[in-house]
Amino acid sequence: MLTINSAAVLAQQPASASAPPAQFGDAIPTPSPKVAADDRYRIGAGDVLDIKVLNKPQFNREGVRVSPRGMIRMPLIKDEIRAACRSEEELEIEITAQLKEYVREPQVTVQIQQYQSEPVAVLGSVRAPSRFLLQRRVRLLELLTFVNGPTDNAGRTIQIVHTEPPMACQASSAASGTSTDQIDYYVLKDTFRGEEKSNPYVRPGDVVYIAAADQAFVIGNVVHPTSIALTEPVTVSRAIAMAGGTAVDTKKNEIHIIRQTPGTTEKKEILVDLEAVNRHKAEDIILVANDVVEVPASGGKRFFRSLVGAALPSIGSLPIRAIP
Repeated sequence: MLTINSAAVLAQQPASASAPPAQFGDAIPTPSPKVAADDRYRIGAGDVLDIKVLNKPQFNREGVRVSPRGMIRMPLIKDEIRAACRSEEELEIEITAQLKEYVREPQVTVQIQQYQSEPVAVLGSVRAPSRFLLQRRVRLLELLTFVNGPTDNAGRTIQIVHTEPPMACQASSAASGTSTDQIDYYVLKDTFRGEEKSNPYVRPGDVVYIAAADQAFVIGNVVHPTSIALTEPVTVSRAIAMAGGTAVDTKKNEIHIIRQTPGTTEKKEILVDLEAVNRHKAEDIILVANDVVEVPASGGKRFFRSLVGAALPSIGSLPIRAIP
């Protein structure tokens, strides 16, 4: 069971000052130390604002909560003012324009006192699963740096579940990079490259999930029997090499791949001549999810193979218990 850390806050400050160092290599660019105008936090329903007008305390308003429709009211101004979807600076400009009828050269300051947006959660095969309260707009790639990136066994796909409907400005703006679908999928490698189509802005309430990669298993007469994350295509010879290679007295011409037919309990065996593969005389088969590669020893019994082949795909999920 995965435990989510206490909610962290991504404040309106340089990302490089608060983000932990990424652990996933130079392929991930470092977030820019400047918050671009388009990255500024957009006020949402429920946010609480402090509004001050220099030397005009009668126009000051503290603790103004943005209505569910995204509106606020100001003294003397007849109509409601739309606050939702605007940054603090944009709302200052709008209020200034409205107050010019009553105040000469008004100087308006807007500050967000409380952020009421739902946190963004990052779960699955990441190094530090966490929740974040967004105080500015954050793209997916930058968000991944705050959880120290994906783990070594992360799969190839990022899934974003949108638990909250987008604000009207997000739904209507094609340039916002925000999807109106409930679930979106992105290729992890493309996100690493910073490709814009795979690096959207996340929005409040999003759940970002990276599933673990499919696995194959290498057992028998190898140096280190192991499971292998299929984060990229892996051939049978490479899988054996990743398990430390064959041990002495291995029957290299009788390697078996035990493969279960998807959606059934049927299994088939694929015979591999490793020596022929190494001489480029036979196909180096690419493994698929839950393949079991059995490397037999000379004279070894084979009844163990079928037992392990049936049990291995689920054995990693079993608890370890002691027998007193």
